[in-house]
Amino acid sequence: MRLAIHPINPEHRLIERAVEVLRAGGIVIYPTDTVYGIGCSIESKNAIEKIHLIKHQTEEKPFSFICSGLTHVSEYAVVSNMAFRTMKHLIPGPYTFILPAAKMKQFPKILVSKRRTVGIRVPDSPIALALIRELGHPVLSTSVTLEDGTVLNDPDEIVGRFNNRVEMIIDGGPFHTGPSTVIDLTGDQPEIVREGSGNVSTLS
Repeated sequence: MRLAIHPINPEHRLIERAVEVLRAGGIVIYPTDTVYGIGCSIESKNAIEKIHLIKHQTEEKPFSFICSGLTHVSEYAVVSNMAFRTMKHLIPGPYTFILPAAKMKQFPKILVSKRRTVGIRVPDSPIALALIRELGHPVLSTSVTLEDGTVLNDPDEIVGRFNNRVEMIIDGGPFHTGPSTVIDLTGDQPEIVREGSGNVSTLS
């Protein structure tokens, strides 16, 4: 199912339709502030396993997930004072933060690294944030790519490739700003693991 939602002012009734799919254990492709993401509720183990098969992703590279804000992040990760200060200046935005996992027993293994860390995003995307707020808990986040790693950010091409593999594709229009910047916040100082979209000059 293809569902067009306004990228700046998402219609609440359409967000509700998408959340119904997530609550039912469905897989949804949705726009973020960097690339299109493929995701599901982090409470849906079967859907997470399906995305794992679609992405051919190894357990050595766990999926990340998106939260709605700092308070939400602290429910799922250990946020030090340094991490709090760093994230406060950068979210919402095109960043993935590596943090020590909290609630270990509640996380599917594919979301937690061997270091017992999780990757968390708070994207500057009205659609993505509206989904999280309506759902009430995080959504898995992994980029929509082909097997060769090519990133897809045109809804028409995404529908052509994935329409029969997911329950819903949210069309927020074509765009591409590149992948998120990955920042490790598990130590005493922020460490840039991958530089992508977003300004990281304040971290130096």
